[in-house]
Amino acid sequence: MAPSHVLKCCQKVLAWVPVAFIALVVAWSYYAYVVELCVFTISSTAEKVVYLVVFHLSFVMFVWSYGKTIFTSPATPSNEFCLSKADKEQYEKEERPESQQEILRRAAKDLPIYTTTASRAIRYCDRCQLIKPDRCHHCSACDVCVLKMDHHCPWVNNCVGFSNYKFFLLFLMYSLLYCLFVAATVLQYFIKFWTLCRRKAAENCPKNELPDTHAKFHVLFLFFVAAMFFISILSLFSYHCWLVGKNRSTIETFRAPTFRNGPDKNGFSLGCSKNLREVFGDEKKYWLLPIFTSLGDGCNFPTRLVIMDPEQLASKFNSVANQSFPTRPLSESQNRLLSSDCQWVETGPEEENVKSGAKKHIIVSLES
Repeated sequence: MAPSHVLKCCQKVLAWVPVAFIALVVAWSYYAYVVELCVFTISSTAEKVVYLVVFHLSFVMFVWSYGKTIFTSPATPSNEFCLSKADKEQYEKEERPESQQEILRRAAKDLPIYTTTASRAIRYCDRCQLIKPDRCHHCSACDVCVLKMDHHCPWVNNCVGFSNYKFFLLFLMYSLLYCLFVAATVLQYFIKFWTLCRRKAAENCPKNELPDTHAKFHVLFLFFVAAMFFISILSLFSYHCWLVGKNRSTIETFRAPTFRNGPDKNGFSLGCSKNLREVFGDEKKYWLLPIFTSLGDGCNFPTRLVIMDPEQLASKFNSVANQSFPTRPLSESQNRLLSSDCQWVETGPEEENVKSGAKKHIIVSLES
């Protein structure tokens, strides 16, 4: 037990190494920009003031969002998704998967769960001993089930999920702006210092060039580091903006969630505007602030009621109409994200009513 405990402690300490590296780079960039560039290099007072004000605004927002991403604990499923003591004991005694699935189906019948595994089984975590809500996955690094898990990020030493996904997006955006501003304002001094470094003697430098001081090394490396991080972060930020527009997580991009009518990569997409509101909230004045405003509780998400793309729907209309649709909608009718959309209403047990309701909803959905 002791070696295992020591190994876990070492893993926890090493997990903070990427965060410490980023912190050191950010601290050095602050010193290089404020002290070496603005204090020792720039001679114009007005230029200093403008640079320092804009720099500190971007720096504060960047550090704030980065800290919120790191120190916001991943949201975990509520107690209603845990098996009762009796069900848990019965589940552990059963050896046949079919019997275990029957126990899970009985326990999940009143839960807001609409996705299953690829084999149509209830998604259950043996490690956490709970039924996984939609979009929830177990993180082996954090050793917990994380609501709407996107990925585990080593640069923040935390899981990016429902509780901090907005913070993560803002962290990427503000770090992008921070690097862009630093690189853009340092560029002219980078060129002058680079020209100066190529001179063999300082007395041969033209009057418009800067004196040969130790600040040149900070300015030169500051531009390289800012440009390098800007290029790398730009691709990551663009990718996550695309994910937000599609209402997908990184995991769902590689493995589409399976609904009652089959896998659907766009199953949670409600349109770009509503997808954006689901992450950033209804009040736009808080969108750019790293405070939690995401809609929902992380356990229940509104879903699209049409399980295939509109362009495929026309050719497959007849086969879809003959499928057995659930009598309950795949999303809660009171959810405000779907308040303006058409909802399925529960019909009678007759098969013809179910098919009629399905056809009607498909036509309305296509028109909207």
